[in-house]
Amino acid sequence: MNDAVRMDAVSKVYGRGRGAVAALREVSATLPRGRLTAVMGPSGSGKSTFLHCAAGLDTPTSGTVRLGDTELSSMNETKLTELRRRRVGFVFQAFNLVSSLTVEQNIILPLRLSRTRPDKAWLTEVVARVGLADRTGHRPGQLSGGQQQRVAIARALVTRPDVVFGDEPTGALDTMTARDVLTLLRETVDGMGQTVVMVTHDPVAASYADTVLFLADGRIVDSMDAPSSDKVAARMTRLGAWK
Repeated sequence: MNDAVRMDAVSKVYGRGRGAVAALREVSATLPRGRLTAVMGPSGSGKSTFLHCAAGLDTPTSGTVRLGDTELSSMNETKLTELRRRRVGFVFQAFNLVSSLTVEQNIILPLRLSRTRPDKAWLTEVVARVGLADRTGHRPGQLSGGQQQRVAIARALVTRPDVVFGDEPTGALDTMTARDVLTLLRETVDGMGQTVVMVTHDPVAASYADTVLFLADGRIVDSMDAPSSDKVAARMTRLGAWK
């Protein structure tokens, strides 16, 4: 099976009655293994809801989500939590590191939470790949923003997840640092066979992806393979994202 994630007719409605808001409307999408997919759209288009449903952080109102062969909609919260710890990695705009823990302790935190012993060789490789081999004993406060996001990426990779989901992973970084982080995410796909799905509002970030999905009003309205930042920006303008 070559799909890391498959979504079939997924809708998500918040609230009830007249106050109900449809964040996703019958979205169907396949997110292929070993590729970087970017998800873009105007503010309020449903990007974060798409990510949360695909990652098992939120349950669709209707429709189905599969992570590999596993159907998520039939799972209770305990099972979903277990699945997310073992099979899904997350990288957020805010780095979400524990300030009292060292770099290494932050990286292996998902393993500790699932009571799994770290594979020392794999941990060493992940730390080396994100360029933090000489920083493992530091605490987050001693690192730059870019280094902290590298710790977050290492933490996302350490469980060997099926998919790494990024929610605006470069949103809090300056342009040069953002490019370093995007290059690293690209390398995890090309060099490690990782699958990455990233929500972003930045056409430059999207240009690092294999495919860009465009959302508007809770629907996928277009996709683009081999994107360039200029093409992505032009498409976003047509969506009314920037006036």
